[in-house]
Amino acid sequence: MTWNDHKHVEEQIDRCLRDGSTTLSLSLTGQKTLPESIGDLTHLTELRVHFSPSLIALPESLGNLVNLTKLDVSQNQRLTTLPESLGDLVNLTELDLRANRLTSLPESVGNLTRLTALNLFHNRLTSLPESLGDLVNLTALDLFHNQLAALPESLVNLTELTMLMAGKNRLTSLPESLGDLRGVTWIYLADNQLTRLPDSLGDLPDLAWLNASHNRLTSLPESLGGLTALEALFLENNQLTALPESLGGLVNLTRLYVSQNRLTSLPESLGGLVNLVDLEVRGNRLTSLPESLGDLTALPALDVSDNELMSLPESLGDLVNLTKLDLSRNRLTLLPESLARLPKLNRLQVSSNRLGALPGWLGDMAKLARLDVNGNRLTALPDWLGHLPKLARLDLSDNELTSLPESLGDLVKLTRLDLSRNRLTALPESLGDLTKLAWLDLSDNELAALPESVRDLVNLTRLDLSGNRFADLPEPLKDLPRLARLDTYRQRV
Repeated sequence: MTWNDHKHVEEQIDRCLRDGSTTLSLSLTGQKTLPESIGDLTHLTELRVHFSPSLIALPESLGNLVNLTKLDVSQNQRLTTLPESLGDLVNLTELDLRANRLTSLPESVGNLTRLTALNLFHNRLTSLPESLGDLVNLTALDLFHNQLAALPESLVNLTELTMLMAGKNRLTSLPESLGDLRGVTWIYLADNQLTRLPDSLGDLPDLAWLNASHNRLTSLPESLGGLTALEALFLENNQLTALPESLGGLVNLTRLYVSQNRLTSLPESLGGLVNLVDLEVRGNRLTSLPESLGDLTALPALDVSDNELMSLPESLGDLVNLTKLDLSRNRLTLLPESLARLPKLNRLQVSSNRLGALPGWLGDMAKLARLDVNGNRLTALPDWLGHLPKLARLDLSDNELTSLPESLGDLVKLTRLDLSRNRLTALPESLGDLTKLAWLDLSDNELAALPESVRDLVNLTRLDLSGNRFADLPEPLKDLPRLARLDTYRQRV
């Protein structure tokens, strides 16, 4: 039964008593507590008291409901405490206390030894009772989004635990005994203040998922390599300067995230992670990549942007399943010819590097659909640029181009072209052959006229001509049927 009218709660309880119903759901809108008579419903097996914005306390008589197996007291924004009698509900298997304002739990919670799931998500807990360790049948414990500074040592007794959610707290350390939770498969520790992980972490034989991102970790224990069942490891946004060589022992790892740290190198053992399908190392201080990276042949994407790379290993060309490669915001002056061996590559991003020219082998990348080369030092484009039949997006902005090759018109699949912030004084007539083009940015160049063929860009919806030298609106633009936005401000006449 679901009852929403707080004026009739007593009647609702009486009706439940008469009907012998074993489940009751209440959402109060005005009452600060439940009546003591709730304790008369000793036959109840499930009780929900949720979405009650005025509720601040529960009666001691709640402890009379000894047949309850499921209790949901969630999403009551003013509930700060629980009665000590909660510990009398010895048949509870599921207790949901999420999204309240609880600051503590009664010691008696340790009496609920049949509990398998305890949800304390999004409260204001600053500590947990040691009696929590008496919940020996607990398999799932959710402590996410509280104000906990530490986890109780008694946590080691939860030998049936498989999932521990302790993210978004104020944890500065973890108990060394964490490694005794031998059955745990899933640990979430993100958004805390951890500076280290315990050595015992490597003793968890079944751990498959570990998230310790957004902490203050400066190093990782070598024992991490003992987590041979680990499939996903999240360590982004920490202060790591190195990864342990033992990392290569994580033979079942499929996802590794170490972005936004202070890494200057990656271990050669990285090549042992042959099952990796997701690797993110952007936003570090890497000056080189290990040759062993080429052994990660299952990788479909690689993001090493925002580092300090000056060169790339030849072995990068062995990543035969790579479809996306992001090398943006590094210090590259050349791209290795071995990249020509990437048969599936369809997206290449090398923006904000120091490239003076595009390598010739790039013209053989027949599957390339997106090429970003903005923010480099290109002064000219090769004629073979038109040999990329599937190219749909091309970004050449922020370079030093003064002209474009006629072969540009051969890129007939192009829908987006960015040539802004160059030194172009003219455009080729072949531009009109790009009939699928929808977005064209020519801003901040030296253009004073457009080729007549521009009138053939029948699918163009946006055109930016700002920051050029146009005295009047170019005549061909009047024939563009789909043009919805035209920017012409800041002309330097």
